[in-house]
Amino acid sequence: MNTNLPAIQIDDLTVAYDYKPVLWDIDLVIPEGVLMAIVGPNGAGKSTLIKSILGIIKPIAGTVQVFGAPYKKQVDKVAYVPQKGSVDWDFPTTALDVVMMGTYGSLGWIKRPGQKEKKASLEALEKVGMLEFKSRQISQLSGGQQQRIFLARALVQNAAIYLMDEPFQGVDATTEKAIINILKELRQAGKTLIVVHHDLQTVPEYFDWVTFLNVKGIASGPVMDIFNDDNLTKTYGINYKVAVNQ
Repeated sequence: MNTNLPAIQIDDLTVAYDYKPVLWDIDLVIPEGVLMAIVGPNGAGKSTLIKSILGIIKPIAGTVQVFGAPYKKQVDKVAYVPQKGSVDWDFPTTALDVVMMGTYGSLGWIKRPGQKEKKASLEALEKVGMLEFKSRQISQLSGGQQQRIFLARALVQNAAIYLMDEPFQGVDATTEKAIINILKELRQAGKTLIVVHHDLQTVPEYFDWVTFLNVKGIASGPVMDIFNDDNLTKTYGINYKVAVNQ
């Protein structure tokens, strides 16, 4: 978009469940055009941070801005790939139907998808290698195939920002490679990608930006500058040694 504004700016964000802080006083600036990993231990608030950006969870304090405005004014600029375990995969619908759901935001609720939207959805399925499964019920797909379908649904939205909650969870190596290649292509096209990620070994290979999170924000910046033993130890509470190819 080249707005000269941060893709996302978070100030003093605090989220609590039953009075227990899950995120505490988070300040975070995510530049436009980065492929960023959010890393931290279980219970660190990674998914909560994504849902707070999307307005799914209401914070008790703080603000989130997307390109300088509240998320609800920028909904059409953001696409979301939820955690696979949060989706009802038994819902009776086809792969193509799921992808076409990604066009609803631009159409509104009254107008139905037409040939233009179907063509875009088929192209998105082809991009993720799932075109031959377009008529398959989603419940009949493997975990990796389901994840590709949800990536295609996000792609068809042609958003400026993509938020993804553990897109590599439970997928095979071939699917993981296919997904990261698509994410890198999107970044090269100027998109901003924010990915909850758990495999520390692949952070230097996959991402150019990283945010360390453990209820509080530990550090955020270019991978080559801050992905180091010190920040890993501060985040995970134990001595970490990860080889980083700089």
